[in-house]
Amino acid sequence: MTKPANTRTASSRQPQLRRGATLEMVRLTCPDGPQALKIATSFGTAIIDSDGIRSLHERQIVEAADSLSEGLGEKAMQIHLQRIVGAFVGSAHGAGQFYSRAVSEARDATAKASNDARDEDLDGPVGYDSSAQRKREFAADMGIQSHALRMAAEGAVAAYEHVVGEAWKPFDRPVENPGASLDRKAAETQMAAFG
Repeated sequence: MTKPANTRTASSRQPQLRRGATLEMVRLTCPDGPQALKIATSFGTAIIDSDGIRSLHERQIVEAADSLSEGLGEKAMQIHLQRIVGAFVGSAHGAGQFYSRAVSEARDATAKASNDARDEDLDGPVGYDSSAQRKREFAADMGIQSHALRMAAEGAVAAYEHVVGEAWKPFDRPVENPGASLDRKAAETQMAAFG
């Protein structure tokens, strides 16, 4: 008689990884050029030079890598640039997520403000914006900021590919002490048994 394979031990031996932000994730959360232009013109904010931000960051990272090339080996340069580009991409992704939440709050506030029966959402005293208007303006500011960071991240990724010669991929960090999360899950299951 053959023993059934124990799938639990096979999966528990594989290290758990914390996934890093990718450029695709940034592109999904941050406005692109046309959307940023639409936001800027609709809210009367400054129109930023998207291409200039991208090319400046690409140029700066390439120049920094050139200056380090004599002191760093190929692998050390790759690791160094991996970390730098990861910081740019992570920052843009965080800004994009914050922008998405700000847009959701602005939509909710605007929908509530359109209901005439709600006193708390009506316009403020003369000379002051309504809460919904302030949330829309805040979301617009966050949209422009996240777009600028997206362009910086795209420039950094392009610089990485230029210097290293391969496409940038995020570093997937091993989760520290993965057994603790399994212990916590086991404890939750055991406690749930008590009702």
